[in-house]
Amino acid sequence: MPAPLLLPGEGFAITLGDGEVRAYGEATKEAPMGSLAKLVWMRLEGAEWSSRSLQYKCTGSAGSFTCWNREGHGRVDVGKALAESCNLAFLAWIADSQSRWRELYGEAAGRARMEDVFSPFLGRRLPPGEGLPPLTPAWVGDGDLLRTSPDAFLRWLIEPQQSEVVTFGQRFLAGRWVEVKTLFGKEDWWFKTGTAPVPGDPSATSAWVAGGRGRLLAVLHLPRGKGKQDGLMRMRQILKLKD
Repeated sequence: MPAPLLLPGEGFAITLGDGEVRAYGEATKEAPMGSLAKLVWMRLEGAEWSSRSLQYKCTGSAGSFTCWNREGHGRVDVGKALAESCNLAFLAWIADSQSRWRELYGEAAGRARMEDVFSPFLGRRLPPGEGLPPLTPAWVGDGDLLRTSPDAFLRWLIEPQQSEVVTFGQRFLAGRWVEVKTLFGKEDWWFKTGTAPVPGDPSATSAWVAGGRGRLLAVLHLPRGKGKQDGLMRMRQILKLKD
């Protein structure tokens, strides 16, 4: 694959299914991971939530928590909550899961389970303890508790134990675009878009996109000032996709 033409501040990583990660631009630069955190939760609890056909009615606020969509997402199931990045649905389901872990495993084992899956993105930012950490919006991508880079997230995504994350992406996030260059015709691509806060500038966001088709997987990060629609547009430009 020829090197993509990236704009200043962009980072892009891609694998063509051969196990090799090709990194371009600022692909190794770490940043808050934003809504990519929801894909990590799908790795941890997606199968359980889907099997229970969970639903949630998002009104935009719940107690001290607010959703990024202040008007609310309405009633969502797991697939719609993932596609629309409904923070409140994920927080409600995470709280339910934590209650179940306490009952089944105890606090320490529940914490160990969270740390095991989230360890690639936590660094040393989680205070030590034996109980479950407090449930805050940081666990669904608000703030800088969870951080990654395009290269690091793609390397996590291609690990065999993350295969179910890709399956959920294909199931819940697939769209249909034409790949112009190779003329494959209509193909199913999936993309998880999202925004992330910019440390030191609470009014600014950066953008993430992760997704792929078949064994091809790619992760893109756009710098300060960009949103998820910017991210999707740039990902489609880089991959040479059109409607």
